[in-house]
Amino acid sequence: MIEAMDRHLPTTEAAVTACRDIAAVYAREIEVTHDIGADQTSRRSAAGVGVTTDPDGSLPHEAFVEFGGLPRITVRLYPDDDALITVEGVEFHDLPRDEVPAFLRAVLDGRAFVRGRRFPPGYRLVVPLPGDRTYRELVPMLGLTPWLNGRVR
Repeated sequence: MIEAMDRHLPTTEAAVTACRDIAAVYAREIEVTHDIGADQTSRRSAAGVGVTTDPDGSLPHEAFVEFGGLPRITVRLYPDDDALITVEGVEFHDLPRDEVPAFLRAVLDGRAFVRGRRFPPGYRLVVPLPGDRTYRELVPMLGLTPWLNGRVR
């Protein structure tokens, strides 16, 4: 089942299905909200009143996925083949949609960690993925939650 989640995710719905599969593997509750149509998606705010399709006639589909339990994880899947993943308040912008399953597995498997620095002081959440790919984002100064604090190296 895990290998099937590493496939190409051509649509938002395919990515939502991969998120549901991951939630099932890790026994996590999941809540999904769909926004369909140019007048509903966050990146199509310039769409006119009553306009639901893009200029090319396609119907954009965006989804917001929220996982239950700790760490707190949300995923916003955009119709532009990218995603915003938030882990305990730390936002990872512009992740390729195909990376979402590997990213979620890395966090839920416990491979993610927080790297601290003395000077300048600060913390970064580091999420290593297979194939020597790594995502790093700054942890807000007052954003070190108990889950993040438990992963400081």
